[in-house]
Amino acid sequence: MFPLSFRVFPRASPAGVHGIQDVGPLPMTPMVIDLRRTDDARDVVHRAVQALAEGRAVAFPTETDYVVAASARHEAAAERLRCLAAERPGEPRLTLALKSADEALDWAPRLSPLGQRLSRRCWPGPVTIIVEDDHPDSLVHRLPEGVRRLIVGSGKLRLRVPGHPMLADCMRMLAGPLVLAEPGGTDDTPAVTAADVVARCEAAGAAVSLVIDDGRARYAQPASTIAIDEAGFHIVHAGIVSEETLRRLSSLMVLFVCTGNTCRSPMAETLFRELIAERLGCRPDEIERHGVVVASAGIAAWGGGKASTGALEAMRERGADLSGHESQPLTENLARQADVIWTMTASHRANILAQFPEAGGRVTMLSPDRHDVIDPIGGTLATYRKCAEQIREHLDRRLDTLGSRLFGGS
Repeated sequence: MFPLSFRVFPRASPAGVHGIQDVGPLPMTPMVIDLRRTDDARDVVHRAVQALAEGRAVAFPTETDYVVAASARHEAAAERLRCLAAERPGEPRLTLALKSADEALDWAPRLSPLGQRLSRRCWPGPVTIIVEDDHPDSLVHRLPEGVRRLIVGSGKLRLRVPGHPMLADCMRMLAGPLVLAEPGGTDDTPAVTAADVVARCEAAGAAVSLVIDDGRARYAQPASTIAIDEAGFHIVHAGIVSEETLRRLSSLMVLFVCTGNTCRSPMAETLFRELIAERLGCRPDEIERHGVVVASAGIAAWGGGKASTGALEAMRERGADLSGHESQPLTENLARQADVIWTMTASHRANILAQFPEAGGRVTMLSPDRHDVIDPIGGTLATYRKCAEQIREHLDRRLDTLGSRLFGGS
């Protein structure tokens, strides 16, 4: 046991903060701030950030449960969380909380493409990921030795990006990550209210400086914990996100982008779907079952538009049907979800990078030689045929560049 000995704030309500209460007879009673009765949440953020920066522990709500957090830069503060976290064989004692999925490679540089995919799609959210920690460039090596012992177990890290805005706001104002303990009950049930977390701290002989109360956690279920390696992923602790959903989220998504999403990109989507089906030995409408999602969008597209007549006919001649296509604009969500974004022209690529710079490593021109795909809009059927043939040639060359991401499971 490592009891927490923190200074308690005065019981008088600070300006702009209401709903402060004491919960339960603790060895050292924490201040509890009820977010639902707070005039200005910024005051609460500043108070929590101050406590964390000074090396004290703060209990926060997440989307699934309540956690107790401390700065990963404070060895003593992290050590005091030990008694609140269950010891599980082969796992780290504490969880490392990151600000966003963009930080994952800083801590796990060898994170597989599948791991990057899942972190980008699941975070922030109720999924905790266990990854290998065996890279000399990992930021883990910059943390105090005592903190490293708590967040590395059997050569692994447990990472999470909680989805609650209060915790996210606090982390944005802090230098460095947080370490988290998730106090479980005797049957390993999560703490889903502020009263739960206070009671479990008391039972462990520990106290926290501050408790942020936002009522019952949104999902009030455990987060799903998965382990990721080069072979794929498996569920370590079942939670709110099912294995079926995780399998779907782990699919490779290829996105084709043109201008209006009525000619080039829908033809590319259709042709690529056929090529993938041939490789996988299935029908084009079955490739999602094999972990591949294909879509298309337009830089200047309107939603719900039909494919152009020329594109419909050119695809019909190849035995494909574009009659059900509906155009869609390229959105931030699509750009974030896609693993591979292939553009028809250099200007399309430049436009995407200007709007969504974080997608930079995933956006390339469809042509391996960086030649623009001709725009057939307004042209003859022969022009559409030539465009389709050009796209097919580029796809034949591009397909093998996907390598194991398509057919190796990672």
